[in-house]
Amino acid sequence: MDNAERNIIIQIAGGDLKTFETLFRKHYEMLCNYAMNFVPDSDTAEEIVQDLFYALWEKRRRLKIDTSINSYLFASVRNRCLKYHRHRNVESSYREYYITHSSEIEATPEDVTRFEEVNRIVSRTLDALPERCSRIFRLNRFEGMKYHEIAKKLFVSVKTVESDMGKALKLLRRNLKDYL
Repeated sequence: MDNAERNIIIQIAGGDLKTFETLFRKHYEMLCNYAMNFVPDSDTAEEIVQDLFYALWEKRRRLKIDTSINSYLFASVRNRCLKYHRHRNVESSYREYYITHSSEIEATPEDVTRFEEVNRIVSRTLDALPERCSRIFRLNRFEGMKYHEIAKKLFVSVKTVESDMGKALKLLRRNLKDYL
């Protein structure tokens, strides 16, 4: 990594949003195109790249990059795409198992109680969030909308959607820590 790149990392770590936005704009389209080599559609590719940049900003103070920024970003996108496929495979395996064994699976009273409690916590948490934040979370997680679709529907930026999703997920993780 050269001094110019080292300075970019230092500026971002210090919270320089303008430098971060410049990095984002410079690499975003190229990384989305790269992700398309691994995932089935452009929406998924964009979401992976957006999540990467969101995570970079969130972890900016602890960010350690030993290679070039370009190499780091491409490797991160590749790893996130592979993680996406692993997750899809687990979902698929679970779905197949559930379909095959659904008649054998019975919920215990404890399972039902736990499920109801988790649902109550999720509902209370979402109700406690600011209205837009709660709505963004519900559109993404319950209705399956992508970040850019939500941004377009609510007339906000994708960054606003990312930020509100981060807030909602952070609060949900905190409130559900006993169940995770």
